[in-house]
Amino acid sequence: MLAITRWAALLGAMLAGVAAAPAQNYPERPIRLVVAFVAGGATDTMARQITEDLKEALGQPVIIENRPGANGYIAWNYVANSDPDGYTLMMAENALAISQGLFKKSASSFDPIKQYDAIAHVATSPLALVVANKVLANSVAELIKLSKTVPQKMNYASAGIGSVAHLTFEVFRDGAGIEAVHIPYKGGGQAIGDIVAGQVEMHMASVGVAKPLVEAGRIKALAVTGAKRSPALPNVPTIAESGVKTADVDLGFWYALFGPKGMPDAVKAKLSKAVATVMANPNVRARLANLDIEPAYKPADQLEQKLQSEIKNWTKFIDEKGIRAE
Repeated sequence: MLAITRWAALLGAMLAGVAAAPAQNYPERPIRLVVAFVAGGATDTMARQITEDLKEALGQPVIIENRPGANGYIAWNYVANSDPDGYTLMMAENALAISQGLFKKSASSFDPIKQYDAIAHVATSPLALVVANKVLANSVAELIKLSKTVPQKMNYASAGIGSVAHLTFEVFRDGAGIEAVHIPYKGGGQAIGDIVAGQVEMHMASVGVAKPLVEAGRIKALAVTGAKRSPALPNVPTIAESGVKTADVDLGFWYALFGPKGMPDAVKAKLSKAVATVMANPNVRARLANLDIEPAYKPADQLEQKLQSEIKNWTKFIDEKGIRAE
């Protein structure tokens, strides 16, 4: 009996060692980094800024995979249902929190807290309120006045229903007291394209996406959502400077790395360390500064706390204002 017990213990230790080996050797092949929106938007831009640096830190290629559609749920469910081996990850943003407040029917079957392993908070970035050149306003005050005099409601583009651009504009709209028709796209890349083309009038874009278009004179930036002016667009005032008081929610992008629930601790630790290394790199920080993206590495426990807090804050705003998924 004692011999059997010892054999069982030995076998268990051997199996544990075999299971741990892949995690200790991770990564041994390319890693897919899923983005829930089309190329050219804020989250896609953030991911593409650091994939080569992550490759250097991890020793394997990091390949971006855009899976737009269903307001983010196609990508979110895809990652949640992937093998938790560390080879399918997701660069996500505030939309994960917003979705829980907006799509209440979906909340019962989709819960980012329960379905993802938080890996690392990556960075933050303000948004810019931009308008098409055809819009006859060069300031927030002029935009508010214009919105109250045009015969038809003005419109605004977003990266999709429940996206950061959607709800951030709703916060601005609420504070400014204007009415506007929402036109959702499958990502910020498509939305900003139609702003440039003059097909849609207003949009909340990441400063990184807006900057080159503003500098080229292809769109106009009227305000930024940060507490202070953006060094990337120093001549553009903040929303507060423009006289608009907004609800107490985070009006900037935050970006973070998640994976399917159940990833090995060793894999999560390697990924978190890689993100910390990349975001501390002076060359990376200088590159991101040009887009007004601020490196803000935080470990998994702090990321999970932030996600929980964001879900609570956005749900409160959405419920108080009676905002519904269209």
